Parts: sequence; C-alpha cells; structure tokens
Amino acid sequence: MIKLPELKIGNLIAKLPIIQGGMGVGISMAGLASAVANEGGIGVISSVGLGSANDTKAKNHWESNKIALREEIRKAKKLTKGIIGVNIMMALTDYAELVKISLEEADIVFIGAGLPLRLPKNISFDFVKSVKAKIVPIVSSARAAKIIFKSWEKNYSHIPDAVVVEGPLAGGHLGFKQSQIDDPAYKLENLIPEVVSAIKPFIQKFAKKIPVIAAGGIFNGVDIHKFLNLGADGVQLGTRFVATHECDADIKFKNEYIRAKKEDIVIIKSPVGLPGRAVFNKFLSDVEQGIKKPFKCDWQCLKTCNFRTTLYCIAQALLNSKIGKLSDGFSFAGANAYRIDKIISVKELMDTLVAEYEKVAFLVNQNPALATNNL
Repeated sequence: MIKLPELKIGNLIAKLPIIQGGMGVGISMAGLASAVANEGGIGVISSVGLGSANDTKAKNHWESNKIALREEIRKAKKLTKGIIGVNIMMALTDYAELVKISLEEADIVFIGAGLPLRLPKNISFDFVKSVKAKIVPIVSSARAAKIIFKSWEKNYSHIPDAVVVEGPLAGGHLGFKQSQIDDPAYKLENLIPEVVSAIKPFIQKFAKKIPVIAAGGIFNGVDIHKFLNLGADGVQLGTRFVATHECDADIKFKNEYIRAKKEDIVIIKSPVGLPGRAVFNKFLSDVEQGIKKPFKCDWQCLKTCNFRTTLYCIAQALLNSKIGKLSDGFSFAGANAYRIDKIISVKELMDTLVAEYEKVAFLVNQNPALATNNL
C-alpha cells in the first residue's frame, strides 16, 4: 500500500498533507480547524471579521477583531495538539495587527489577497525569528511567487516557509482577471509545475525545503494524487470542509451546497473589485439587477471597498449567511460545490480522502500507464 505522505513545513510535521482552507466570515473557526488538526491535517482559522462573528453588535470592530482572533486561536489550541494556522487577507485594514497576533499564537500564518513583499511595519524580522510560527504566502502565479521570494531574499536574506498556489476553481475571491478564470493556461495543473520551477533556485540557494501547496477545486483523493504527482507537497481544500458537522457555519449555509446544481455556481463581481465564486441565490439576483442593499459602514474592513458606491456590504452579507440569514447574504463556494450531496464528519471526510488516494496510488503503481485523470 502506498500511503499519503506527511507534510513538513520547517519543523512542523502534519501526518497528512491536507490543509483546510481559511473561510470567512466565521466559516472556519476553532471548531472546524481543531477537528481537522485532530485528524492529522492542518486546520485554519479565517481571521476576517471574527469580532463581528462572535459579537454582531460589536462597537469597536478593530479592537474586537484582535481580541476575538487571539481567543479563537487559543480555543483551537485547547481542542487539539495538532497544527493550527490562520488565514489573513492583506486587503484588510487591520491586517498588520492580525498578523502580529497570529505569529504570537498560531503555528502558521497564511497570507493572501495581496503580495506580502515585506513584513508589516509593526513586525521586525527579529520578532519573526523569535516565534515558532511559519509564514506562507498564497499566490496565483509563478511570477507572484518569484516576486515575493526575491523581495524576502533582498530585505531579510530569508524566504517564506512554504507557498500555497490557488487556482481559478477556488471559492470566494479569486486572484485572477475575469478573462483568466476559464483560460486553460491558468489551470492549477499548469500553475503547480511553474511555481515549483520558479522557487527551485531559492530552495537551492538557501538549502531549505519549501513545500508547494495546491489549492482551488481539489475535491477527492484522485485530485490529491494528481497534484502530488505534479510536484505539490500538499493540498488545500475549503469547500469539502464546509459540508461537515464541525464546520462553524449555520446548517442553512451548509445546505446551500447540498441544494446547489452545477449552474448555480457562478462568478460574481465583488464590491472590492475582484471576481469571486459563489452559490447563486435571491440576494445575488437582486444585486445583479442593480438593487442596492442599504447599509452604513462604521468601519472600513477592506482597504479597496468604497461603501458610498457599492451595492452592498460584503462583510455583512457573508456574516448574515454564516448565521443562516441567506435572504440577506450568500455563500462563497468552490467550483465543485455542486458535487456535494451530504454533510459528514471531518473524520469521515479525511478517511475518505486518504482511502481514495491510496486506491489510485495502488492502481497507478500497478500500471504506470494509467493517467490519474482517467481514473
């Protein structure tokens, strides 16, 4: 039997090379993250809007976010001895504060929605060296990975600890132009070898193993086998973990995935100026028709959002959906969400992914002529 390999990020060792993607607002919190970590994967808390997710009437959002994030990481740590990460978007106005807290409390900090060319001004490299947490940027191209690594080499004589490569089939905000989403050139199958090649010189120069993590549209063990064979060291899944009992979202949110048909998974234009993938519903239909959802912004959570001109508050819409108010919000989802037909436990999902991987690995080992795509 060919077993699913471990994932090593520096001195951190995950029994399984499976990372649960960070999903906000409040979709992946301590409950889901700790359950994944307990099964040998890497559980990830989404940092966005945690203050509002824990207290919908919070007055000082920046302060409540900081308090909630620290509490959520500590809660997860009490529930598991496994690896806990935090996903942070550079687009957040409180990005720098959330990074510092995560470095202090978590095992890994995943940074997306921008290129982390340098550390935030409130964080010195000496501080980074003094903590155990690893820093892992999320990119959508080999060019982006190379730019980040070159900048870190220049500024710190150091490089990130791993890199997540997120393809265009992911849920939520996408790091691609609308025209690139369906362009075969930008398929994750093409991106992984390109990123592996781009960071190879840095690996050689620093004599440091830099794992490449494939993300976006990965659904089963067959997919895992395919991307590991393409050079990835691990995979990240988000959508599959929503349809678990341990996911921190309301059951109505999870049931959006169960009811969805392939044609319901659509690309929307987010108020923050990026395309995103979601499950189409009445709320999004109203937005599509130009119906404005009145709101007032008492804090600007995202740097690029202009609340005076946008049709709705995306943070509030996502929080509404998290608590089951789908009439006032919507569910982000990956391209394969329609393939989910039931809600299961995290353990059952992880066991299934492992069994599927081992089955295809055995078949390909017996007959190398078999292509993973044809199994």
